Amino acid sequence: MPLEAVDLAFRTGAVALLLLLAALLLRDYGRSPAGRLGAAFALGSAAFAISTAAGFASQVTWWRGALIAVSTGNVIVFWLFARTLFDDRFVLRWWHAAAWALLTALSFANCSLLAAATPLSRLTATALTVIALGFNALAVAQTIASWSGDLVERRRRLRIFIVGSAAIYSIVNGILRLALTGEPPPPLLGVANAATLIAIVSVVAWHLTRATGSELFVTAAPTRLAPEADEIADPERPEDLKLIATLQRLMQHERLYRHDGLTIGTLAAKLAVPEYRLRRVINQRLGYRNFNAFLNSYRIAEAKAALTDPTQSDVPVTTIALDAGFQSLGPFNRAFKTETGLTPTEYRRAGP
Repeated sequence: MPLEAVDLAFRTGAVALLLLLAALLLRDYGRSPAGRLGAAFALGSAAFAISTAAGFASQVTWWRGALIAVSTGNVIVFWLFARTLFDDRFVLRWWHAAAWALLTALSFANCSLLAAATPLSRLTATALTVIALGFNALAVAQTIASWSGDLVERRRRLRIFIVGSAAIYSIVNGILRLALTGEPPPPLLGVANAATLIAIVSVVAWHLTRATGSELFVTAAPTRLAPEADEIADPERPEDLKLIATLQRLMQHERLYRHDGLTIGTLAAKLAVPEYRLRRVINQRLGYRNFNAFLNSYRIAEAKAALTDPTQSDVPVTTIALDAGFQSLGPFNRAFKTETGLTPTEYRRAGP
């Protein structure tokens, strides 16, 4: 069978899987930002699979240019998808859409330049490739940085494959485009590219369809302190009650949440329990999906008490934030407003 036919078969399969995955994500998780972005990323990846086929860009038309532009802008969708999927407190902003629109427009405009094969077209194509590499690297770095605080076990495992495989695939493709300087890749390389794509898509689709919404696509985090141990008694795991009671004592009485650089690993060591067990208890028994959200619930509770304490009316908000365990005022303000709907200053003025 000619290599072109094999390449076409792989790409057709990948596109079909991606379209199915996008439809499933929209149907089951369309109300979640991560679900919508996941569907958009799948559609953009389908556009990439089509637009990177051998000979696709040789004859530039408006619809071919549109597919190339969408596949180029997909790096921003990938970055946003990784952020919303693995960071429960991440919020989409207007400039995210503006950045995607700008990159897509530049790619679409460059399609006509590519037909002329001028030095400017090659320079623009190189710049777009470098931008794509930058967003992929950013997605990987941010995902790795937040990995240790993730309490959802399936999501922890899935992020390694989704972000790792997608980013490595995109980065390798970007490097190859830079190395080929606009020349079409050899047929065998194109087949290997398509085979890798369908393999990644198949595994990702399998994992995503087996995961539950509460594991991946629910972004709401609890805003109250963890319930008392007797509220969550589980006859199948009575040993968890003792761990929860000890954990709450460390948080409420020793105020361990104030400690600088506290991680779930150091907390597990202090409790003399395996990290996976502490992670499971905080997630499944106390309802937190992120370790920082768990710590912040205690920090904000302390800050709220201080802000409504008449004896601390002259204490600056920054001092209250730092005393509660926040490292700077910005994260404190964002976390406080997310929970209360007010800024710390507004909350203090409203009184008890």
